[in-house]
Amino acid sequence: MKTLLLMRHAKSSWSEASLADHERPLNKRGKRDAPQMGELLKREGQTPAQIVSSTAVRARNTAAKVAEACDYKGTIEVTRDLYHAGTRSFLSVLSELYYPTSPVLVVGHNPGMEEFFELLVDDYECFPTAAIAQISLPIDHWNELDVHTDAVCINFWRPKDMEF
Repeated sequence: MKTLLLMRHAKSSWSEASLADHERPLNKRGKRDAPQMGELLKREGQTPAQIVSSTAVRARNTAAKVAEACDYKGTIEVTRDLYHAGTRSFLSVLSELYYPTSPVLVVGHNPGMEEFFELLVDDYECFPTAAIAQISLPIDHWNELDVHTDAVCINFWRPKDMEF
């Protein structure tokens, strides 16, 4: 069994209109929510064994703040394949993980995050910024993950529902 933690990046800033979408940083709320969600993962015993993030600034910053708050000791792997990724990209990135670790935290973007979640658990969930889904996967190795994997959503955490 593997545990996948899917996280949408925290709230980003639109204050600098000249910035490309890829370069947008976190706003004040994002800077607050990301570490709080990291604390939640630590409290729930779900400190990731591996973190993979989109290359977008807001996703990398989210991953870094979560990692620090939950005492993650590894490096954060970044891949452009998760920047506005579709379901096939999520599957590809996860199936290429070479460590047998679990849980794995993936920090990405909508709408692909919601679509990938729906594909895995056969249910729709709205992913607001900084939300995290804890998904149980009946696989032993990441390369076994495919569109037919019968995953189960164990928890779904939204910052607005948390008491910090």
